Amino acid sequence: MPTPKPLTATQHALAGMLRWLFTVLSRLPLRVLYGLSDVLYVLVCHVARYRRSIVHRNMHDAYPQLTAAELRTLERRFYRWFCDYMVETVKLTTIGPDEMRRRMRFEHTEVLEQLVGEGRSVVLMLGHYCNWEWVSTIPLHTHIPAEAWMPMQLYHPLENAAVDALFLGIRSRHGVNNVAMRHTLRAMVTAQRDGRPFVAGFIADQVPLWSDIHLWTPFLRHTETPFFTGGERLAKRFNTAVVYLDLRRESRGHYVAAYRLVTRQPDTWPDYTLTEDYARRLEQTIDRDPACWLWTHNRWKRTREEYDRRLREWGHV
Repeated sequence: MPTPKPLTATQHALAGMLRWLFTVLSRLPLRVLYGLSDVLYVLVCHVARYRRSIVHRNMHDAYPQLTAAELRTLERRFYRWFCDYMVETVKLTTIGPDEMRRRMRFEHTEVLEQLVGEGRSVVLMLGHYCNWEWVSTIPLHTHIPAEAWMPMQLYHPLENAAVDALFLGIRSRHGVNNVAMRHTLRAMVTAQRDGRPFVAGFIADQVPLWSDIHLWTPFLRHTETPFFTGGERLAKRFNTAVVYLDLRRESRGHYVAAYRLVTRQPDTWPDYTLTEDYARRLEQTIDRDPACWLWTHNRWKRTREEYDRRLREWGHV
């Protein structure tokens, strides 16, 4: 597995301080951390007004039927969940397996276990919904022996190397392999060569680069939204099963993730229809409880008109 670039002395020191701070805070019970979250909510939502204009615009366009009062309520619910997500991620630094199993449940685990037991690799599609960081505890929730498979979390390295190193450590505590996107092919080929089916988690709801756009599809009442299609392409290249992970929040600090089998035969699906299916499933998940999606992301900053203009400049049309 490719290793991250070594840290400089300054970055190493900063990573150490951040790790110490996260460790100290994570030792606190979650009920205490949720008290901190309540304070953060006031600071983030009402004092700093972190990305309030983006959140308001995104929600207004996605749910035009809401009244002004309903929209304000949804925005506040989102910021409360968002601050909970932050302290829950800190808690992941030291949380034990038993408490994690109580707080994060996985349904229909037989879907994953049967596929891996048959030697099938899996592309696992999910979104920035509920606490996606806690999904990295998947190995705690299966009966699959560690040596029989390779669970991987595909990620884009953070710009700050010290923070990136901190999160890599947190995300790998429970047995998941963190694989930078640029090393995805190599990691999958290595797993297949070693005879270990991989389960690769894709969070594919962020804005793709202009050069990575291959599909525009309706999403959350926007007529055209660009989507990453890398998960679909890799599923077809490696002939993996495709599974959607449907997340929901039961109560504060308690989440459920349900495995939904999409297909065992991705090559029978016309191009980009698997990504279309992902967009529809994710939309249904978000509509069920909109407050738990990452609305601070400037999801619709790329337009079809600008994309077409760039294609003409590149000489592709």
